[in-house]
Amino acid sequence: MRIGVIGTGRIGTLHARTLSRHREVGSLILTDTDPARAQTLAHRLGETAAPGVDEIFRWGVDAVVITTATAAHAELIGRAARSGLPVFCEKPIALDLPGTLHALAEVETAGTVLQMGFQRRFDAGYAGAREAVRAGRLGRLHTVRALTCDQAPPPVEWLPLSGGLFRDTLIHDFDVLRWVTGREVTDVYATGSDRGPAMFREAGDVDTGAALLTLDDGTLATATATRLNGAGYDVRMELAGERDTVVVGLDDRTPLASTEPTGPPPADKPWTGFLERFGPAYEAELNAFVEVVRGERPNPCDGREALQALRVAEACERSRRERRPVALAEVPGATGAP
Repeated sequence: MRIGVIGTGRIGTLHARTLSRHREVGSLILTDTDPARAQTLAHRLGETAAPGVDEIFRWGVDAVVITTATAAHAELIGRAARSGLPVFCEKPIALDLPGTLHALAEVETAGTVLQMGFQRRFDAGYAGAREAVRAGRLGRLHTVRALTCDQAPPPVEWLPLSGGLFRDTLIHDFDVLRWVTGREVTDVYATGSDRGPAMFREAGDVDTGAALLTLDDGTLATATATRLNGAGYDVRMELAGERDTVVVGLDDRTPLASTEPTGPPPADKPWTGFLERFGPAYEAELNAFVEVVRGERPNPCDGREALQALRVAEACERSRRERRPVALAEVPGATGAP
Protein backbone atom coordinates (compact mmCIF):
# COMPACT_ATOMS: atom_id res chain seq x y z
CA MET A 1 0.00 0.00 0.00
CA ARG A 2 1.27 3.46 -0.92
CA ILE A 3 -0.14 6.46 0.94
CA GLY A 4 0.17 10.13 0.13
CA VAL A 5 0.61 12.47 3.10
CA ILE A 6 -0.29 16.08 2.30
CA GLY A 7 1.12 18.39 4.97
CA THR A 8 4.25 17.74 7.04
CA GLY A 9 3.81 20.05 10.02
CA ARG A 10 3.57 18.76 13.60
CA ILE A 11 0.67 16.38 13.13
CA GLY A 12 1.66 15.44 9.58
CA THR A 13 5.11 14.46 10.80
CA LEU A 14 3.59 12.32 13.56
CA HIS A 15 1.25 10.56 11.13
CA ALA A 16 4.01 10.03 8.56
CA ARG A 17 6.19 8.38 11.21
CA THR A 18 3.34 6.09 12.25
CA LEU A 19 2.55 5.06 8.69
CA SER A 20 6.19 4.67 7.68
CA ARG A 21 6.69 1.91 10.23
CA HIS A 22 3.33 0.21 9.63
CA ARG A 23 3.82 -3.31 8.30
CA GLU A 24 0.97 -2.96 5.78
CA VAL A 25 2.24 0.32 4.31
CA GLY A 26 4.87 -0.18 1.66
CA SER A 27 5.77 3.45 1.01
CA LEU A 28 4.76 7.07 1.47
CA ILE A 29 4.79 10.12 -0.77
CA LEU A 30 5.07 13.32 1.25
CA THR A 31 4.35 16.87 0.17
CA ASP A 32 3.97 20.25 1.82
CA THR A 33 3.58 23.92 0.90
CA ASP A 34 7.17 24.11 2.16
CA PRO A 35 8.90 21.59 -0.15
CA ALA A 36 12.11 21.65 1.88
CA ARG A 37 10.22 20.55 5.00
CA ALA A 38 8.66 17.62 3.14
CA GLN A 39 12.02 16.68 1.65
CA THR A 40 13.71 16.73 5.06
CA LEU A 41 11.08 14.47 6.60
CA ALA A 42 11.10 12.12 3.62
CA HIS A 43 14.87 11.77 3.87
CA ARG A 44 14.64 11.08 7.58
CA LEU A 45 12.01 8.37 7.09
CA GLY A 46 13.44 6.85 3.93
CA GLU A 47 10.35 7.86 1.94
CA THR A 48 9.69 9.94 -1.19
CA ALA A 49 8.97 13.66 -1.32
CA ALA A 50 6.80 15.17 -4.04
CA PRO A 51 7.12 18.80 -5.20
CA GLY A 52 3.37 19.38 -4.88
CA VAL A 53 -0.12 17.97 -4.47
CA ASP A 54 -0.51 17.29 -8.21
CA GLU A 55 2.28 14.73 -8.06
CA ILE A 56 0.58 12.89 -5.19
CA PHE A 57 -2.36 12.12 -7.46
CA ARG A 58 -0.36 11.74 -10.69
CA TRP A 59 2.22 9.33 -9.28
CA GLY A 60 -0.47 7.06 -7.91
CA VAL A 61 -1.39 6.27 -4.31
CA ASP A 62 -3.87 3.94 -2.63
CA ALA A 63 -5.04 6.46 -0.02
CA VAL A 64 -4.45 10.02 1.12
CA VAL A 65 -3.80 11.52 4.56
CA ILE A 66 -4.58 15.25 4.80
CA THR A 67 -2.83 17.25 7.52
CA THR A 68 -2.63 20.65 5.84
CA ALA A 69 -3.96 23.96 7.12
CA THR A 70 -7.74 23.71 7.54
CA ALA A 71 -8.49 26.04 4.63
CA ALA A 72 -7.22 23.38 2.21
CA HIS A 73 -9.08 20.38 3.67
CA ALA A 74 -12.36 20.57 1.74
CA GLU A 75 -10.75 21.02 -1.66
CA LEU A 76 -8.34 18.14 -1.08
CA ILE A 77 -11.11 15.86 0.21
CA GLY A 78 -13.09 16.58 -2.94
CA ARG A 79 -10.12 15.96 -5.19
CA ALA A 80 -9.38 12.64 -3.52
CA ALA A 81 -13.04 11.62 -3.75
CA ARG A 82 -13.12 12.39 -7.48
CA SER A 83 -9.99 10.25 -7.82
CA GLY A 84 -11.71 7.36 -6.02
CA LEU A 85 -9.28 7.45 -3.09
CA PRO A 86 -10.01 6.83 0.61
CA VAL A 87 -9.04 9.78 2.80
CA PHE A 88 -7.98 10.34 6.38
CA CYS A 89 -8.33 14.03 7.26
CA GLU A 90 -7.57 15.94 10.41
CA LYS A 91 -10.55 17.86 11.78
CA PRO A 92 -12.39 19.87 10.69
CA ILE A 93 -13.53 19.26 7.12
CA ALA A 94 -13.87 23.03 6.70
CA LEU A 95 -14.28 26.06 8.92
CA ASP A 96 -17.84 26.66 7.73
CA LEU A 97 -20.93 24.59 7.11
CA PRO A 98 -21.27 25.24 3.34
CA GLY A 99 -17.72 24.04 2.72
CA THR A 100 -18.27 21.02 4.94
CA LEU A 101 -21.54 20.04 3.28
CA HIS A 102 -20.05 20.44 -0.21
CA ALA A 103 -17.09 18.19 0.62
CA LEU A 104 -19.39 15.58 2.15
CA ALA A 105 -21.57 15.63 -0.95
CA GLU A 106 -18.51 14.93 -3.11
CA VAL A 107 -17.53 11.97 -0.92
CA GLU A 108 -21.05 10.57 -0.97
CA THR A 109 -21.38 11.00 -4.73
CA ALA A 110 -18.08 9.22 -5.30
CA GLY A 111 -18.87 6.50 -2.76
CA THR A 112 -15.42 6.80 -1.21
CA VAL A 113 -14.21 6.70 2.41
CA LEU A 114 -13.56 9.76 4.55
CA GLN A 115 -12.25 9.05 8.06
CA MET A 116 -11.92 12.08 10.32
CA GLY A 117 -9.15 12.61 12.86
CA PHE A 118 -10.96 12.77 16.18
CA GLN A 119 -8.27 10.90 18.10
CA ARG A 120 -10.03 10.94 21.47
CA ARG A 121 -12.27 8.14 20.20
CA PHE A 122 -9.14 5.96 20.30
CA ASP A 123 -7.99 7.01 23.79
CA ALA A 124 -8.27 4.27 26.43
CA GLY A 125 -9.83 6.60 28.99
CA TYR A 126 -12.62 7.83 26.73
CA ALA A 127 -13.24 4.28 25.49
CA GLY A 128 -13.58 3.16 29.11
CA ALA A 129 -16.06 5.94 29.82
CA ARG A 130 -18.14 4.99 26.79
CA GLU A 131 -18.20 1.37 27.94
CA ALA A 132 -19.26 2.41 31.46
CA VAL A 133 -22.13 4.51 30.11
CA ARG A 134 -23.30 1.93 27.59
CA ALA A 135 -23.15 -0.89 30.17
CA GLY A 136 -25.35 1.08 32.58
CA ARG A 137 -22.67 1.20 35.27
CA LEU A 138 -23.39 4.85 36.06
CA GLY A 139 -27.16 4.50 36.10
CA ARG A 140 -29.08 7.41 34.67
CA LEU A 141 -26.51 9.94 33.51
CA HIS A 142 -27.34 13.41 34.81
CA THR A 143 -24.20 15.53 34.39
CA VAL A 144 -21.15 15.57 32.12
CA ARG A 145 -18.23 17.96 32.50
CA ALA A 146 -15.64 18.24 29.73
CA LEU A 147 -12.60 20.47 29.52
CA THR A 148 -9.63 21.15 27.28
CA CYS A 149 -6.87 23.42 28.57
CA ASP A 150 -3.80 24.26 26.49
CA GLN A 151 -0.67 25.12 28.44
CA ALA A 152 0.28 27.91 26.06
CA PRO A 153 -1.47 29.71 23.19
CA PRO A 154 -0.86 28.82 19.55
CA PRO A 155 1.26 31.06 17.29
CA VAL A 156 -0.34 34.44 16.72
CA GLU A 157 -0.49 33.87 12.95
CA TRP A 158 -2.56 30.71 13.49
CA LEU A 159 -5.42 32.37 15.37
CA PRO A 160 -7.16 34.05 12.40
CA LEU A 161 -7.00 30.72 10.51
CA SER A 162 -8.17 28.48 13.36
CA GLY A 163 -11.89 29.18 13.28
CA GLY A 164 -11.92 30.20 16.93
CA LEU A 165 -11.84 28.41 20.25
CA PHE A 166 -15.13 26.56 19.84
CA ARG A 167 -14.40 25.25 16.32
CA ASP A 168 -10.69 24.56 16.81
CA THR A 169 -10.42 23.29 20.40
CA LEU A 170 -13.80 22.45 21.91
CA ILE A 171 -14.92 20.63 18.77
CA HIS A 172 -12.99 17.63 20.16
CA ASP A 173 -15.06 17.77 23.36
CA PHE A 174 -18.29 18.07 21.36
CA ASP A 175 -17.40 15.02 19.25
CA VAL A 176 -16.37 12.82 22.15
CA LEU A 177 -19.39 13.93 24.19
CA ARG A 178 -21.63 12.52 21.47
CA TRP A 179 -19.48 9.39 21.12
CA VAL A 180 -19.28 8.57 24.82
CA THR A 181 -22.91 9.26 25.71
CA GLY A 182 -24.57 8.18 22.47
CA ARG A 183 -26.78 11.28 22.69
CA GLU A 184 -27.21 14.39 20.55
CA VAL A 185 -26.94 18.01 21.69
CA THR A 186 -30.26 19.85 21.37
CA ASP A 187 -29.36 23.36 22.51
CA VAL A 188 -26.44 25.38 23.86
CA TYR A 189 -25.62 28.54 25.73
CA ALA A 190 -22.02 29.68 25.38
CA THR A 191 -19.83 32.57 26.39
CA GLY A 192 -16.17 33.52 26.27
CA SER A 193 -13.51 35.78 27.72
CA ASP A 194 -10.74 37.65 25.90
CA ARG A 195 -9.01 39.04 28.99
CA GLY A 196 -5.73 37.37 28.02
CA PRO A 197 -3.19 38.53 25.44
CA ALA A 198 -4.37 41.12 22.91
CA MET A 199 -3.79 38.74 20.00
CA PHE A 200 -7.08 36.96 20.79
CA ARG A 201 -9.09 40.17 20.63
CA GLU A 202 -7.30 41.20 17.46
CA ALA A 203 -8.28 37.87 15.87
CA GLY A 204 -11.90 38.23 17.00
CA ASP A 205 -11.45 35.19 19.22
CA VAL A 206 -11.51 34.40 22.94
CA ASP A 207 -8.82 32.75 25.03
CA THR A 208 -11.30 31.07 27.39
CA GLY A 209 -14.76 29.70 26.66
CA ALA A 210 -17.58 27.85 28.35
CA ALA A 211 -20.74 26.19 27.06
CA LEU A 212 -23.77 24.66 28.73
CA LEU A 213 -25.25 21.94 26.54
CA THR A 214 -28.49 20.04 26.89
CA LEU A 215 -28.58 16.52 25.46
CA ASP A 216 -31.64 14.96 23.86
CA ASP A 217 -32.39 12.87 26.96
CA GLY A 218 -32.18 15.85 29.31
CA THR A 219 -28.61 15.23 30.51
CA LEU A 220 -26.74 18.47 31.19
CA ALA A 221 -23.17 18.92 30.01
CA THR A 222 -20.61 21.66 30.36
CA ALA A 223 -17.62 22.12 28.10
CA THR A 224 -14.87 24.61 28.91
CA ALA A 225 -11.57 25.47 27.30
CA THR A 226 -8.68 27.87 27.65
CA ARG A 227 -5.48 28.60 25.76
CA LEU A 228 -3.66 29.77 28.91
CA ASN A 229 -3.40 26.94 31.45
CA GLY A 230 0.09 27.49 32.80
CA ALA A 231 0.05 24.36 35.00
CA GLY A 232 0.08 22.10 31.92
CA TYR A 233 -2.06 20.49 29.26
CA ASP A 234 -5.28 19.33 30.89
CA VAL A 235 -7.98 17.33 29.10
CA ARG A 236 -10.64 15.60 31.19
CA MET A 237 -14.22 14.42 31.18
CA GLU A 238 -16.33 13.64 34.23
CA LEU A 239 -19.54 11.63 33.88
CA ALA A 240 -21.89 11.54 36.87
CA GLY A 241 -24.88 9.25 37.15
CA GLU A 242 -27.30 8.13 39.82
CA ARG A 243 -25.13 5.08 40.63
CA ASP A 244 -21.52 6.10 40.01
CA THR A 245 -19.17 8.77 38.68
CA VAL A 246 -16.13 8.24 36.44
CA VAL A 247 -13.44 10.57 35.14
CA VAL A 248 -11.29 10.51 32.01
CA GLY A 249 -7.83 12.07 32.08
CA LEU A 250 -7.03 11.80 35.78
CA ASP A 251 -3.59 10.29 36.31
CA ASP A 252 -0.20 11.09 37.80
CA ARG A 253 0.45 13.62 34.99
CA THR A 254 -2.77 15.61 35.30
CA PRO A 255 -1.74 19.23 36.07
CA LEU A 256 -3.75 19.62 39.27
CA ALA A 257 -2.71 20.62 42.78
CA SER A 258 -4.98 19.82 45.72
CA THR A 259 -5.42 22.29 48.58
CA GLU A 260 -6.56 19.50 50.92
CA PRO A 261 -4.05 18.46 53.62
CA THR A 262 -4.41 14.80 52.63
CA GLY A 263 -4.83 15.40 48.90
CA PRO A 264 -2.59 13.86 46.24
CA PRO A 265 0.69 15.60 45.42
CA PRO A 266 1.05 17.73 42.27
CA ALA A 267 2.18 15.95 39.11
CA ASP A 268 5.96 15.67 38.85
CA LYS A 269 5.83 15.79 35.05
CA PRO A 270 2.52 17.29 33.89
CA TRP A 271 1.37 16.88 30.31
CA THR A 272 2.63 19.69 28.07
CA GLY A 273 0.65 19.19 24.85
CA PHE A 274 -1.75 17.10 22.79
CA LEU A 275 0.88 15.17 20.84
CA GLU A 276 2.31 13.83 24.08
CA ARG A 277 -1.00 13.25 25.87
CA PHE A 278 -2.70 11.49 22.96
CA GLY A 279 0.29 9.80 21.29
CA PRO A 280 -1.12 6.25 21.51
CA ALA A 281 -4.54 7.44 20.32
CA TYR A 282 -3.05 9.14 17.26
CA GLU A 283 -1.24 5.92 16.37
CA ALA A 284 -4.39 3.84 16.90
CA GLU A 285 -6.51 6.01 14.61
CA LEU A 286 -3.97 5.68 11.77
CA ASN A 287 -3.80 1.93 12.30
CA ALA A 288 -7.59 1.90 12.04
CA PHE A 289 -7.43 3.87 8.78
CA VAL A 290 -5.09 1.30 7.24
CA GLU A 291 -7.56 -1.41 8.24
CA VAL A 292 -10.42 0.58 6.70
CA VAL A 293 -8.50 0.97 3.44
CA ARG A 294 -7.83 -2.77 3.42
CA GLY A 295 -11.52 -3.49 3.96
CA GLU A 296 -10.91 -5.09 7.35
CA ARG A 297 -13.17 -2.83 9.45
CA PRO A 298 -15.90 -0.20 9.04
CA ASN A 299 -15.10 3.49 9.15
CA PRO A 300 -14.88 4.46 12.86
CA CYS A 301 -15.49 8.19 12.34
CA ASP A 302 -16.91 9.34 9.03
CA GLY A 303 -17.52 12.85 7.74
CA ARG A 304 -21.08 13.03 9.03
CA GLU A 305 -19.76 12.61 12.56
CA ALA A 306 -17.44 15.57 11.99
CA LEU A 307 -20.36 17.58 10.64
CA GLN A 308 -22.39 17.06 13.80
CA ALA A 309 -19.49 18.18 16.01
CA LEU A 310 -19.06 21.27 13.84
CA ARG A 311 -22.78 22.05 14.15
CA VAL A 312 -22.42 22.12 17.94
CA ALA A 313 -19.37 24.39 17.62
CA GLU A 314 -21.28 26.66 15.23
CA ALA A 315 -24.18 26.88 17.66
CA CYS A 316 -21.80 27.77 20.49
CA GLU A 317 -20.07 30.46 18.48
CA ARG A 318 -23.44 31.91 17.48
CA SER A 319 -24.55 31.83 21.12
CA ARG A 320 -21.38 33.58 22.27
CA ARG A 321 -21.64 36.23 19.61
CA GLU A 322 -25.37 36.89 19.99
CA ARG A 323 -25.52 36.32 23.76
CA ARG A 324 -28.48 33.95 23.64
CA PRO A 325 -29.36 30.25 23.79
CA VAL A 326 -29.17 28.54 20.39
CA ALA A 327 -31.04 25.40 19.40
CA LEU A 328 -29.17 22.95 17.18
CA ALA A 329 -32.22 22.97 14.93
CA GLU A 330 -31.15 26.49 13.90
CA VAL A 331 -27.90 25.14 12.42
CA PRO A 332 -28.09 23.46 8.98
CA GLY A 333 -26.81 19.95 8.39
CA ALA A 334 -28.76 17.77 10.85
CA THR A 335 -28.34 14.01 10.39
CA GLY A 336 -30.25 12.94 7.34
CA ALA A 337 -30.40 16.47 5.90
CA PRO A 338 -28.92 17.09 2.45
